[in-house]
Amino acid sequence: MNIPIFLTLTRIVLVPLVVVFMISSSRVHALIAALIFVAASLTDWLDGVIARRRNQVTTLGKLLDPVADKILVAAALVALVQTETLPAWMAVVIIGREFAVTALRGISAWVGVIVPASTLAKYKTATQYVAITLLIFEKGVPPMEYVPLYWLAYAALWVALALTVISGADYFYRFFRKADYHALVRDTERWS
Repeated sequence: MNIPIFLTLTRIVLVPLVVVFMISSSRVHALIAALIFVAASLTDWLDGVIARRRNQVTTLGKLLDPVADKILVAAALVALVQTETLPAWMAVVIIGREFAVTALRGISAWVGVIVPASTLAKYKTATQYVAITLLIFEKGVPPMEYVPLYWLAYAALWVALALTVISGADYFYRFFRKADYHALVRDTERWS
């Protein structure tokens, strides 16, 4: 096992800790959850940097990395809904997009159409991490008169939500632009 894969697996292992500390009513636990979430988020950046610098990009890493990202984000969103910090519909939109794009990636691999992750998708992930971190952190700090953390967290969340929807639509657009639609329909009908 190389270091990038170890970091990716570490991100998955940290997910239950984030959730356990998030659903606690303690402000200290919320701050601990925010720190763990930030550490897990940083492993996403770090595993990619190390893999490219050490030429350790592997098929397993390419498969595990986006799965680890989705598990981390989905678990945090569900915990935020559980603690009534996040409206459920926002979590459904974000998680639904992740499922839809994952399914499309599977179809894309099946029909031999390569649609690489876009820069927009990378911004989407980064803004999701920032928004979730701020929402968790906001639970852990007492209300501050001069720093409207709540509004900053929700502004970041709306940006993340917009980028989530736009990048998802972009992925589908790029797939259908590259795919032979008629061959795709014919193959789908043959397997159904």
